[in-house]
Formats: sequence, structure tokens, C-alpha cells
Amino acid sequence: MNSLRFGFVTGPLLGGAWMFIVTLSIAVTMSFATGQAFAPDLGRSLIWGAVTGFALVLRHNQLILGGLVLSIFALSLLPYGPLNIGSDVVLISTSIAGLLVALSHALPLYFILLGLQFGALNRHEFETAIIRMLMGFGYVFFTAIVLIPFYVMVMTSLKSQSELLQNPLDFSLDLSKGWGLLRSYHELFTDFNFGEYLWTSFYISVLTVLITLAFSIPGAYSVARLRFRGRSTFSRSILLIYMVPMIVLALPIYIAFSKIGLRNSITGIVLIYPVTTIPVALYMLQGYFRALPSEVEEAGLMDGLNRLAVIWKITLPLSLPAIASVSLYVFMIAWNEFLLAFMLLDDPSKFTLTRGIASLNSSEIPRQHLMAGSVIATLPIMVLFLGIERFMTKGLTAGSVKG
Repeated sequence: MNSLRFGFVTGPLLGGAWMFIVTLSIAVTMSFATGQAFAPDLGRSLIWGAVTGFALVLRHNQLILGGLVLSIFALSLLPYGPLNIGSDVVLISTSIAGLLVALSHALPLYFILLGLQFGALNRHEFETAIIRMLMGFGYVFFTAIVLIPFYVMVMTSLKSQSELLQNPLDFSLDLSKGWGLLRSYHELFTDFNFGEYLWTSFYISVLTVLITLAFSIPGAYSVARLRFRGRSTFSRSILLIYMVPMIVLALPIYIAFSKIGLRNSITGIVLIYPVTTIPVALYMLQGYFRALPSEVEEAGLMDGLNRLAVIWKITLPLSLPAIASVSLYVFMIAWNEFLLAFMLLDDPSKFTLTRGIASLNSSEIPRQHLMAGSVIATLPIMVLFLGIERFMTKGLTAGSVKG
């Protein structure tokens, strides 16, 4: 390890590794976006990346950075650049790919190697550069595994059956179609009743949230504040239900609901969903209630309020961040639930969104309709989550210090 702690060694090594990561990412992105042939060249990526890293540790300034960006861009347009580009790729696509490689390599590498000198490095300088490199790789890797499947899903939903059969791996778009790109979405709502599926999933999820809160708030408050026999045991065993896989309970639930007439009914779904969400809501809320200062509630009791009034006027207003985060979490569970809906619902007029999407997985239905249905199911909950993610994080972590 000590032999690597020289700027003229560390810089080229990190530069070569980062160039290959960038080249691979850009090649995959451009192939998906254009449907044309882009591939990374391992040998040339390592060589040109090492040259870039060596140049940056030799003289780390903005002038060198600008020259490196222009040089890498020029190299990417030539046959011996870090990218292998098909002969049929148009010049504009080649130029975009080269510019992306140049900027995505030189700019981040400039900050990765910031502070490194040409000669010997101390341990702090060396480890800082390695950590920056690993952080950059983590950002690229996790962004790719999140965005690529979603991108493929969206692009597939915007294609026609003939385009998918002609080239299933071409995820580029023909923008000349205009609104015709949304044909699959229009057909889902006009021919497959997806509007009803959306509405059914929405009000089932809302009812699940309300029922869950109605049971979990008093239950969590009791565990957090009241003293009774078995309190500790109950507190520790709240999540035991999650030790039993739902697939094990599927058959008993199916038989019981069939005998009492709740199978293939919205009432049955609304009754069974809270069973899966109440334990986790209890667990999350009890930690938050324990973190609230008990002196505030005691002051309310001394002022003449009874226990229910204290909960309603003091505890619940203070617990709104936690209640909001639990509500969103429960809503997401109910919205995305598939196994119970698939097992208990057979009538298309009562399908939830996930059950409706499963009905599209048929050889008689074009693949783009299945992808369009998946996009419809994903977007609302994604927008909802991203919109209040900070609020949800605050509520989830509020009770993590005490209790």
C-alpha cells in the first residue's frame, strides 16, 4: 500500500479506473437513448484515464482541466478514443457521447484528485482520494440501477408492437409521432378500465391508512406511556408477524375468506391490508411517543385535562411528523400490495392497480401496455414520496434516539 502513496502513481490509477466507469456508463446510456452501437474500450479507457490523472497531479489548475476536456472530446471522435463507436452512428450522436465522456471524466476527476501532489502522499491525502473515488462510483452505480430499469420501462411503453418486434433493444424514440407516443396509455384507460383500477387502489390505500392509524396510535401510546403487565413483552413482539412469510398465510386467508364470503370483495381487502401494516405502524409510533418529553403531558394533566384530552390536544399535534411519515409508508404498502389482491380478487371490476397490471401479462396483450401500466402505478407514489421525502425522513428518525 505504501508503494501506491505517490501522486504520480495514485493519480493515474484512479484516473484509469474512473475513465472506465465513465466510459461504460456513457456507452450504456447512449446505446439506450439512440439505439446505436456504443461500447467502452477497456485498454484505451485505462490508458487515457491514466494520462488524465497523471496530468492533474502534475499540475492541478483550471487551465489544465480545460485542456483535458478538449483533448478527451477530440479523442472520442477518433478511432483510438476510449469509446468504440459503430460505423453507422451519426456525427451528432458521436459528438454528444464524446462531450459527455470528456465532462464526466475530467471534471469529477479534478475534484477526486484535488489536493494531491506529484510526490509522496501522507495517509490522509491518499485515503481522501480513494474515498472520493468510491463515492463517485457509488453515485454512478446506484443511479444506474435505479434509473435504467425505469427508463427501459418508460421507453418501452411509448413504442408500438412492430417497433418492439423489430428491435427489442432499441430504446430510442421517434418524436415525429407526437401524441401518438402515448397511444398505449390512452388504450389502457379506454379499453382496460385503468381509471377504475386507480380509483380502487386509491380509496383502499386511504382506508388502510385510516384503519391503521385508528389502531396503531392508541396501541403505540399505551406501550410508550402506560404501565401494565406484559408491556415489555408486547413491545418486543410487535414485529413478530413479519417473521412469518405472507405466502405461508396465503392459503389459510384464502380458505377463511372464501367460507365467510369476503373473497372477491373490496371489504375483504380493506380488512386484511391493515393486518400487514398495523404492526410496523405500532413499532414506528411507539419509538416516537417515547421520545416526546413526558413533562409536557404531565403539565396538561395538572391543568385538569384527562388522558384522552392530553393525547388529542398535546401528543397528537406534537406527533404530526411521525404520523405523516407512517401514513405515507402505510399508503405505499397498500398501493403496491400484490399477493393478497391477486389471490382474493377475480372480478375485473374490483381489481386494484397491481392486480390490473398482472392481468396485462398475457401473450394476447402487447408488451407496451404492461409497461405503460407499470409506469402509471409507479409515478404517483414516486411523486408523492419525492415531494415529502424530507418530512418523512424527519418522522422516521425522530424516535430513533430514545426508546
